[in-house]
Amino acid sequence: MRQRKIKNLDEKLAALSAYIIDDPASLKGRWSEAFGNDKPIYLEIGCGKGRFITGCATSDPDSNYIGIEGQDSVVLRALEKTEAGKLGNTRFVVQYVNDVREWFAEGELAGVFLNFSDPWPKDRHAKRRLTYYERLQSYCDIISADGSIRFKTDNEGLFEFTLEQIEEAGLTIAEMTRDLHKSEFADANIQTEYEYKFATCLGKNINYVKILPCKS
Repeated sequence: MRQRKIKNLDEKLAALSAYIIDDPASLKGRWSEAFGNDKPIYLEIGCGKGRFITGCATSDPDSNYIGIEGQDSVVLRALEKTEAGKLGNTRFVVQYVNDVREWFAEGELAGVFLNFSDPWPKDRHAKRRLTYYERLQSYCDIISADGSIRFKTDNEGLFEFTLEQIEEAGLTIAEMTRDLHKSEFADANIQTEYEYKFATCLGKNINYVKILPCKS
């Protein structure tokens, strides 16, 4: 969906620059310096307007959170939520990422979140999907041995593809449900803006899987 142009966007982003990491590759292996502490660090790829990541940061002040979002007009809303909540445990990278290993060292993160990622429905674009098996393996490289990858989607085709890719990568499924909001995992779930609209308001089922970096 095309985003509406925001007046004075550059100035608004500059005013919130304390939460923005301009050169993520320079922090590879030392992301704790961006937060000034050694607390666990979690990554959300495609954080959108930030409801999920700021919700996590608010409910879990003993961890740090990084949101990646390539659309600056979208991430502005996440930054505004962060500023409003004075969330010092949240940072953002306003760029797209192809290989997360260029920005994060082996085992540096406690977990990765993938929420309602672009399904790239055409078969020829399968490698662009964030749950393609080679991408899953790259996430495993940057999370700790006791970390996890958590994926949510309302797209049935993408979820089936993801389950196939988990098997292809030889990874382990720790949790899974086809209807997250009616499952045993519902109480711990923090919703995205998209999820609230389609699940809570319209009753769409949400698929969820938690993946461990260990081999099955």
